[in-house]
Order: sequence, then structure tokens, then C-alpha cells
Amino acid sequence: MYVVIFRAEIKRFDTEYENTAFRMRELATEKFGCTRFITCSEGDTELSVSYWETEQAFDDWMQHPEHQAAQERARKRWYKSCNIEVTELVRECGF
Repeated sequence: MYVVIFRAEIKRFDTEYENTAFRMRELATEKFGCTRFITCSEGDTELSVSYWETEQAFDDWMQHPEHQAAQERARKRWYKSCNIEVTELVRECGF
């Protein structure tokens, strides 16, 4: 299992951003097998944590044309900056 941590500093939120973010989440979970996708924001920072069965599934999603177009729009219109961390989940604990 792989965990992807996405952090962005938002330039501006608008309806198109919200619709695009919803569509990207839908694409990740329905077509590429993302098993969980959690997003929260505080001020101008947005944090998303997603879980993937394989690293290749995440890489395939990153290369999907619709996702690449969304990334380009985000760089130009919505994000001041962003950072992506990919890590392998070693252990999960909870109750």
C-alpha cells in the first residue's frame, strides 16, 4: 500500500477548482483504484492524503491526460505552490 500526501498553497478557490478537484478524486477512486482519498484545508493550505494499492496505479493516474490537464490549470490558476510525497505504508494501527 502506498500513501500520497499532497500539499498545496492555494492562490484562489472558485467553482471550477471545486469541480475539477471532485472530478480528479472520482477518477482516482473509480478508474485507478485509489482506496481512500481524504482532503482538508485551513486558510490557504490544502492537504490531501490518498491510499493506493500500488505505486504504479498512482503513477498511471498522474500520467492520465485528464489529470495532466488539471495539473496544468492548477499551476497557472489555482496554486501558489504544491508538494507531493509518496511513501510506502509499513504499518497501520488503530481501533
